[in-house]
Amino acid sequence: MESLFLCPICSAPLRRGERTYTCPSGHSYDIAREGYVHLLPPNRKHSKSPGDDKAMVAARNRFLSAGYYAPLREELERLALRYAPSGRTVLVDSGCGEGYYTAGAASALRASGRDVAVAGVDISKFALRYAARREPAGEFAVASAYHLPLPDRCAHLLLNCFSPMAAEEFVRVLRPGGVLLYVVPAPQHLWELKEVLYDAPYPNPDEQIPYEGFALLEVCPVEDLLRIGHPEDLRALFQMTPYVWNTPRAGVARMEALSHLEVRAAFRVHVFRRE
Repeated sequence: MESLFLCPICSAPLRRGERTYTCPSGHSYDIAREGYVHLLPPNRKHSKSPGDDKAMVAARNRFLSAGYYAPLREELERLALRYAPSGRTVLVDSGCGEGYYTAGAASALRASGRDVAVAGVDISKFALRYAARREPAGEFAVASAYHLPLPDRCAHLLLNCFSPMAAEEFVRVLRPGGVLLYVVPAPQHLWELKEVLYDAPYPNPDEQIPYEGFALLEVCPVEDLLRIGHPEDLRALFQMTPYVWNTPRAGVARMEALSHLEVRAAFRVHVFRRE
């Protein structure tokens, strides 16, 4: 079957078979058992397992699957329905992670009667193992947001949740008039957790940055009070954040001593139209 992906060597269109992707030049890429393909350019230096590691991905999958960030997923579904075309829709998720938001947007679009083609890209193969299972009708590839293995002007809707803002590349793959949903943490996101972890926590930046090639349509706030009553869910939240890399031992000990925590989840969804 035809694929949304391009060959990372010659940029020719790929065709998806039962076990491999192939291009007309004979380049071939095996489909992993879980359903994703590795499309990082072979001439670029990268580690054997780039991106989030197995433990961080498992923690995030546990936390998201428990529904704590459901309000954000529901807002992305609402915006996808509002801004996607009424007919065939190509949905691209750059930095798709475990596919939680990818699957939500795709499911909402299909339920509205749209014909949806889905491509998800992430640098972590561990994340894509979950994504390919969560959205089996989609295509998923290990690739960089700065070198998306996708044709010019192919996407009607592009998701980017907590991932690098590769604006130039997003302009390239979005059709004129296509829409980017760009999710960032709001200043007070996870503030109560940060108060436990750090002696002097500080808010996230709340920046309004214009991006060349895009017009800002709206900024949609999403906020919720999370009541985390299971210690394993609290540890999963900690392990899925960048805090896991730079928290002092004393802060980790305070967090691990908690049995529950009420914490704010606060996001901003920036809605951009490709000019």
